[in-house]
Amino acid sequence: MGSTPSAKYQGAIDCDIHPAVPGMKVLLPYLDDYWREMVSVRALDRLNLSLTSYPENAPLSCRPDWRLDGGAKAGSSYDAVKAHILDRYRPRFGILNCLYGAQVLHSEDMAAAFCRATNDWLRTDWLDRDERLRASIVVAVHDTDRAIDEIDRLASDPRFVQVLLLVSGETTLGRKRFWPIYERAERLGLTIGIHAGSAYRYAPTAAGWPSYYVEDYVAQSAAFESQLQSLISEGAFAKYPSLKVVAIESGLTWLSGFVWRADKTWKGVRAETPWVTCAPSEIIRNNVRFTVQPIDDPNERDAILRLTDHLQSDELFLFSTDYPHWQFEGDSALPEGLPDRLFRKIACENALATYKRLARADRPLEATP
Repeated sequence: MGSTPSAKYQGAIDCDIHPAVPGMKVLLPYLDDYWREMVSVRALDRLNLSLTSYPENAPLSCRPDWRLDGGAKAGSSYDAVKAHILDRYRPRFGILNCLYGAQVLHSEDMAAAFCRATNDWLRTDWLDRDERLRASIVVAVHDTDRAIDEIDRLASDPRFVQVLLLVSGETTLGRKRFWPIYERAERLGLTIGIHAGSAYRYAPTAAGWPSYYVEDYVAQSAAFESQLQSLISEGAFAKYPSLKVVAIESGLTWLSGFVWRADKTWKGVRAETPWVTCAPSEIIRNNVRFTVQPIDDPNERDAILRLTDHLQSDELFLFSTDYPHWQFEGDSALPEGLPDRLFRKIACENALATYKRLARADRPLEATP
């Protein structure tokens, strides 16, 4: 094969593509009469529910060559996603993770209604247009019962492969109040995706409210550490041993230090959590995966090789472009020089092992370095 992106990445699985809701208007057909009236009466159509974790004009939010004409919201055009990712890289599947802010609304009724509308919009305007696309189910976790109702409503559609949560919310995700979501996901063969982003119920850093976007963005990795430690310590993985969790857009370089500290501390205080019967590093190897963009290291190849060696696994990392976010230049979504076997594992094989619903695909995967 040649060196073009389509040859190198053909058959890969892109685990993080961001379709953007262009505005409230596109959701109106998917709202019931009551909520359509409320959009008008309460002037909700004036709200921009894009997550403020990703300011639209911040450089990181969109690569310059992926920006849309006329100032349209980055990621809002299926045709652009098709041209920039689906036809250029030719992945077997691309998983849509919609970061519209429906799940952060304080009203449980409103959050449930707009999550439902967002999911129906994804199904009609994206999934129905391209057989290569799959999607995450957007839910508001502050109402567990309604989150489960939404999961059940969409479970019969095999194109939904994951339940999407934000890394920063009102509380840590290992708490038992969230376990019914994990039980349902495990039973239905759905992965739990935890994506960078915040509901901003509380300060996004452990030290308080930051002043600048860069402080918030850099602090996201600490939130991922907290959530993984919570899921391990609270016993979620002990209760649901087949559950797979994907940390999406978490970065990678924090992993080594976190795993070392988690293992060392567990050895000293494990009497406190007797249900955690093996080291956190082993639980992570068995149950947790990480998308590779952003690779937050100046030497991306060496960072992946070092982490693979330290964590003693080549099954942890999943290919992603993080479209339209600006995480890499040109077509190098994966660093050059990875060993052939590791490239194939990251490009497609690890995703197949992680997303049970993808494993039922009827077409062979062809990704080669």
